[in-house]
Amino acid sequence: MPGTLLAAGIVATTTLLAAGLAAAGGASIASQRAAGAADAAALAAADAASGAVTGEPCTRAAELAAAAGAHIVRCEIEGLYAVVDVSVPYAGLAATARARAGPAPGSQ
Repeated sequence: MPGTLLAAGIVATTTLLAAGLAAAGGASIASQRAAGAADAAALAAADAASGAVTGEPCTRAAELAAAAGAHIVRCEIEGLYAVVDVSVPYAGLAATARARAGPAPGSQ
């Protein structure tokens, strides 16, 4: 009987550890998706702000974020620079990321 309880405890502990690692891995993936979506959205907004592409900068950013499964939380245009915050849902929570894009300093 004690061996059965020990085996059940080991199985339960292993199951909980595996579930925790899976949740942490999923959160890491959501975080990376948010970072990629923020980068793409900021670049799209900066391109629109500079006139390299047509359209309103924050609308372009929202389109790119949506294509990556994210949504825009904040979009600010400062001259030719764009700052974008995005959110990606994960397990009832949200992974967020911020990106800034524009011309290199001194290149204007």
